[in-house]
Amino acid sequence: MEFEQEEPMSPSAQYLKSSELSLTILGILELEAPIDESIAMQLLKDVFLPINHRFSSIMVSKKSGAKIWKRVEVNLKDHINVPVFPSGMSTDYYDECFNEYLSKVAMDPLPSNRPLWDVHIVKYPTKLAAANVIFKLHHSLGDGYSLMGALLSCLKRLDNPSIPLTFPSRQSSSRPKLKSQGYFNRVPEFFSGMFNTAYNFGTNILKSSLIEDDKSPIRSEHDGVEHGPFLITTTAFSIEQIKKIKNKLQVTINDVITGVIIYGTRLYMQRANEDSSEENCTALVLLNTRAIGGYKSVSEMIKPNAEMPWGNRFTFLHVPFPKLTDSELDKPLIFVDKAHQMIKRQRNSASVYLIGQLLETIRKIRGPEATGKYVYGTLKNSSLTISNMTGPVEKMALANHPIKGLYFSIVGVPQSVVVTILSYVENLRIIISVEKGFIDPNKFKSCIENAFEAIYKAALE
Repeated sequence: MEFEQEEPMSPSAQYLKSSELSLTILGILELEAPIDESIAMQLLKDVFLPINHRFSSIMVSKKSGAKIWKRVEVNLKDHINVPVFPSGMSTDYYDECFNEYLSKVAMDPLPSNRPLWDVHIVKYPTKLAAANVIFKLHHSLGDGYSLMGALLSCLKRLDNPSIPLTFPSRQSSSRPKLKSQGYFNRVPEFFSGMFNTAYNFGTNILKSSLIEDDKSPIRSEHDGVEHGPFLITTTAFSIEQIKKIKNKLQVTINDVITGVIIYGTRLYMQRANEDSSEENCTALVLLNTRAIGGYKSVSEMIKPNAEMPWGNRFTFLHVPFPKLTDSELDKPLIFVDKAHQMIKRQRNSASVYLIGQLLETIRKIRGPEATGKYVYGTLKNSSLTISNMTGPVEKMALANHPIKGLYFSIVGVPQSVVVTILSYVENLRIIISVEKGFIDPNKFKSCIENAFEAIYKAALE
């Protein structure tokens, strides 16, 4: 398919790359064997670049102020980076080198005079992998769904490359629902939805513009926190164990994980400062507005009027943290139930749709810079962001190099902690990105792990 040399940028792409807001996605592949950069370069040339013209375009502003994508000649050597560390060192040493390098990659801005992506090949063994490949892509290129689809186009099933990858089916809560008995039985549900819509939409506007979360052990309120150094740590939970909790409590997997993250975060806050359990904190949960049943091929996403089109299609909802009282320390399931109720209330309203319409209205009236400022304020006024994606159930390979694990993080968020979630094969990976020098990543991870163990134990009793 041929593309024109210039194309208007989508509204969301413009405000995700503005003076107020600039978000980047890091995707990390953990390989079981090192990969040579010549193989990676061939893969980028033959597979990655043809996926979408945005990977071969730069962002430029016209005299009218409108931003467009402009096709350019891509020099792959400018986009591939291979760091050199001292040889013959221990995996502990290379772990530290990799973490520092990842933090540096995240902080360094992508040059505006070339397409907004880079690849970094780290050939040194760490505790989790024989080598790592870091994909750095600007969020204006597409949302997680689009970029995951692009990444998967470069990967194949390890057991049989000719068979497509498959993904877990989306499952809703298994709590029994009463069958509707007629019009009058729907009236309470209708008014409940109306009330939830008004309440949630109003709360979202206030939280985005006027009401800030309290300063706390997870919210430093430091100016420019999105530009500062940060550290990334990860942990993994068995999907089978998560399903056992889900089935016992009759909730969704998202309810379980949200409850674990909120409970673990409250545990960390209390250990850092016992008085922090009463502080007001909000998690900003990012939602993809597509009705996803699985990833579409890139060729399908870029078709006109595609069912699952390429681009940025997301919105967000605010989930307030329940207070952690002494009595609730021994009742961890309360946090899963509260997460279930809050998410259910948010979904039983049109507020998520209205937020998307509000962003579009701001863009039309005041422009992408004002929209970027609004989204920036929404993020800054909250304590943490939670974003999750679904990965394949089969093991994958990159140019016949088996992928042991993969994870992603979002960079440029004006918060002290960002939590991302990605499933792969039989595990669910929790990725925690924290402000360096303010939050202890290992203690935070330990609290998340303790929260999961407590919830799992309580659910199965």
